[in-house]
Amino acid sequence: MPRRHPANKGIIAEYIWIDGAGDLRSKARTLSKKVKNVSELPEWNYDGSSCFQAPTENSEIIMKPVFFFPDPFRGGDHIMVLTETFMWKDTTYKELVPTNTNYRYFAKKIFDAGLQEEPWFGLE
Repeated sequence: MPRRHPANKGIIAEYIWIDGAGDLRSKARTLSKKVKNVSELPEWNYDGSSCFQAPTENSEIIMKPVFFFPDPFRGGDHIMVLTETFMWKDTTYKELVPTNTNYRYFAKKIFDAGLQEEPWFGLE
């Protein structure tokens, strides 16, 4: 009789970001348990030189999770993770700065300045 393998207990987290050309990119990682809070999600990285965001000599881009939601494609406990992206200011690797397409970073400063307001959004 063939041996049965235990069901995979890993959770797939699909990290999503906007590349330097304004296109969506993603890459998946497996987590060991279900995520309940965005603070449980680890930061991650990718090569920004292949995404039009960084020179090859300083190409590491850091993804910082800011929001997650159930993965509508995989279902189960799998998730989609929206990220902000940061690059190293220089090759001393001491200071992170927002990438050129980290629009949320700049918008959040504006929205946080008026937390007492109730924003309205519309498409025209």
